[in-house]
Parts: sequence; structure tokens; C-alpha cells
Amino acid sequence: MDASKLKRYRFLTVLLLCALCLPFSGCSRVSNEIIVYTSVDEIYSHPIFEAFEKETGIHVRAVYDIESQKTVGLANRLRAEKKQPQADLFWSGESSIILSLSAEGVVQEWTAFAGRARVLLVNTQLMQDRSKWPKSIFDLISDYPSGTVAIANPLFGTSATHAAALYAAFGSKEGKRFYEAVQSKFIVLEGNGAVRDQVAAGRIAMGLTDTDDAFSAVKDNKPVEMVFLDQGGSGIGTLVMPNTVAIVTGAPNPGNAALLLEYITSRKTQKALYESGWFDIVDFPEDITSPRFGFVTLRRMDVSLQQINDNSAMAAVDMEELFLK
Repeated sequence: MDASKLKRYRFLTVLLLCALCLPFSGCSRVSNEIIVYTSVDEIYSHPIFEAFEKETGIHVRAVYDIESQKTVGLANRLRAEKKQPQADLFWSGESSIILSLSAEGVVQEWTAFAGRARVLLVNTQLMQDRSKWPKSIFDLISDYPSGTVAIANPLFGTSATHAAALYAAFGSKEGKRFYEAVQSKFIVLEGNGAVRDQVAAGRIAMGLTDTDDAFSAVKDNKPVEMVFLDQGGSGIGTLVMPNTVAIVTGAPNPGNAALLLEYITSRKTQKALYESGWFDIVDFPEDITSPRFGFVTLRRMDVSLQQINDNSAMAAVDMEELFLK
């Protein structure tokens, strides 16, 4: 069964279960609203929720996470509410936590879709000689002096996902050795947005961030360019991080949640999120007439969501040891 048919099957299954549940007491209450926990920035997600409301008449109540704890805070809230769920849907800007939440029974129906990539943002005024720009992520810890590169705290968000992915690719010993060098040489900031801002302002020469943050600086005509690392023959490739959206187990409004899940993952919404700057990679590349970069030919890291999930606990322990001050 292909991905589109599988998604439709899961969607119809949830609706059928909701319909069967309605005649009996103790089943999910019927409501003209849906509560969404999301780590997707409000500037990108709110227009999607508004469009969904206009099309369906279902009111969306969104609960957002803070920048420094993207996804982690909301995931822990979902765990705490497991016996009495308050949210109907969980929409994350990345994918590191979803397998754990599913295994714990916190969420049920979920899908990964579209996404963003990890990228190096370079200040072109501070780094005028392009021949000296890094080509690999490992160049950052070997070829540049301390204070040259910034990174978001790898305890949280996509920076934490990146750590788990590197552990999956190289093993925990090599992964920890890399982040020991990061801890001693990099400037560690609150989030990816802060990395973008410091590089764009010329306070730091380079910074690891996500494509959505990097493109916002490019769009604002800041003196910056993006570098996709490890694209050569021996390179490990760029980490691509899909969004994930999941129905909360025991959701008060599972039918509404199924409708919104289908809406968020639709090709129409993916195109809208691409055009707004949230996505930089979509599941339907033929819908994008002027791509910002060649995401179809991008060399990606060869690690699966399961491998990242399997290494996330070990990576988190090491990141706490190194970066929790």
C-alpha cells in the first residue's frame, strides 16, 4: 500500500472508530473545537489553523512551546496528561520524540511529512574567502578557532535531534567526542533563531541552524549564505527532519483530530507552508515551481527515525553532562 493510500486508510479508520463510539456513554465528547499542542512557530501554524477553521467550522485552540524547549516541553506535558488527555493533536516541527510517545501509548495515529534540513549559515562579510568555508561538519571543530561557530543548545529541539543522528551515524563514542569539541569551541545559544540572529548581525562568523531560520535571514537581505555540509563523495550528508503530527491517545475530539491531521499533511497545506518559509522540503516536489534549493538532489544523512530514536537517550545523557550548567 503506498503512502497516500495508507494515510487515507488510517484517517478513515479513526473516523469509523469515532462514529462507533458516539452512541455509548463514556466515549469521547463531541465538540466543535480541537486542542493542538504544537512546536511549530505561530507565524507559520496560525494561518493553517485559520484556514482549517474557515473550511470546517471547527475552532482550533493552539498551545505553543517556548523556543528553548521546542517539542520537549509539550511532549512531557502530554506524558503528564496521559491518564486524562487535554490535547487532541500534537504537531511537532521535528521527529525525534514521536516514536517514544507512540511506544508509551501517549499518541496513536501519527505520520511524518515534508520537513526542513540542518544547514550552516555563514556571514559573508566575516568569511569573505569562500575557499576557506567548511565543507564538512567536522571541519567546524578542526579548522576554526574557538568562538567562530554557534549552535543551539543540543539539549533541545532540532539541535538535540542532530546530536542523536550523529550518534546513530558514528556511534556514541565518536558522537560524544564530537560534542566535547563543540562544548569547548562553539558558542552555545538558546535556540536556532538566536544562532541565525547572531550570525546575521555579524557577531559570529557561522552557525548551525535549520533551513527555515536560515532562509528568513536570506530573505531579509542579511549578509549571509547557506552551506549544505558533507555533500561530497565521502560526506555523511545533511540531516533532513520531517514534521510529525499525531492524534493523542484518548483525545477528547478524535474525529476533529483526524480531520486536522489530514488537512495539515495535505499537499495544499504543504505547499502553503513551503511558500510561507516553514517547510523547505515537501512530499510533492512537482508542486514547487521555484524551489529555494535543489532539495530533490540533496544528499541526506542515511539514518532512519528509528535509529535516531534509539540513540536519543544516550545522546541526551551526554548532552546533559556537557551542556547543562
